[in-house]
Amino acid sequence: MASHYFVTEEEASVDDFREFCQQRVEANAFPLASEVVSEVLIYDRAVLEDAAQTHKRTVLNELHQALSYGPGVFVVRNLFPDTEIIDRASQVFETIMQSEATTRVQADHFSKAGNNGRIWNALQKMAEASPEVFRDYYANPLLGLICQAWLGPAWRMTSQVNQVRPGGEAQQPHRDYHLGFQQSSFAVGFPVPVQILSQYLTLQGAIAHTDMPLASGPTQLLPWSHQYELGYIAYRRPEFVNYFAEHFVQLPLSKGDGLFFNPALFHAAGNNTTKDHVRTANLLQISSAFGVPMEEVNHERLLKLVYPVLLNGELSASEVNAAIAVAARGYSFPTNLDTDPPVGGMVPKTQQQLVAEALNAGWSVEKFEAELDAQTLKRRA
Repeated sequence: MASHYFVTEEEASVDDFREFCQQRVEANAFPLASEVVSEVLIYDRAVLEDAAQTHKRTVLNELHQALSYGPGVFVVRNLFPDTEIIDRASQVFETIMQSEATTRVQADHFSKAGNNGRIWNALQKMAEASPEVFRDYYANPLLGLICQAWLGPAWRMTSQVNQVRPGGEAQQPHRDYHLGFQQSSFAVGFPVPVQILSQYLTLQGAIAHTDMPLASGPTQLLPWSHQYELGYIAYRRPEFVNYFAEHFVQLPLSKGDGLFFNPALFHAAGNNTTKDHVRTANLLQISSAFGVPMEEVNHERLLKLVYPVLLNGELSASEVNAAIAVAARGYSFPTNLDTDPPVGGMVPKTQQQLVAEALNAGWSVEKFEAELDAQTLKRRA
């Protein structure tokens, strides 16, 4: 633990780091987990869903503990039990990737440009390409429960598709957004408590869109590494890179599985050493209502595309709520309190509340779009 609040890069100690990483999971502390593999907690979708029906708070507590005081990472098997929707989404992603291949640089934060296939802002692009696929894909209540376990309500989701082709090289080990994207020289300007706070503003997830055998290079993970306080200024240092290389673990995933981890966990996409297996994942980055998401999603445009397919009544109430949580903004701020004052409370109506009101009342597409435009205009300064 840091003895003072502003530290230098030289104060990062791989010996201290090692002590955190040598912790071991006490299985009885995570009774809902099906097993522990290489210090990664494994959950079964059906078990979590059943438990949440009667003891939702218990599920939220355990998943939060797993990401904070636990190993910092867990897998949910069969998060998408019907992989048909995964395949439909993959077809949409492939079409988008092909259309962008000649017009965009396939950049990656922690790997060589061109090494992997990427779709930035895949959340909005999926809705633009196929509102029906967006609706069916994100109508997953358990996904929302996992987000709530780390971030509470009113989180905001973004997604980026990552495709690692045969021969694709591993990323460098790193931590993620926010401070994980900054140079160490910038991160040291933040007091250590704020560096620790950074991890509580984001949840990292990955939905497997293909089977991921070990040879295909599923994510390299270093359980418990998120607990090291100086990790944001340490992960580029050679001694930490070497420790990661010697101790990381990998788990094979099946199509439809979900992997979730604390953004402060040291991790990296692995080498795809196969000759013919393309590894594809939808990377989810879910942001706290109190933070700034990495990508700006045009939720107004997205909702105008998705509302008509939500209106047709094909989903259950819980599935509709799950889709709304992804498609619409769930926090009242920032806004313009001169033109968008609270009515009947202390905060203005959220975008999610507007969508739910419209669906419950059966508003026409035209009425919904007019009300959405009016709400958006009121929020502008």
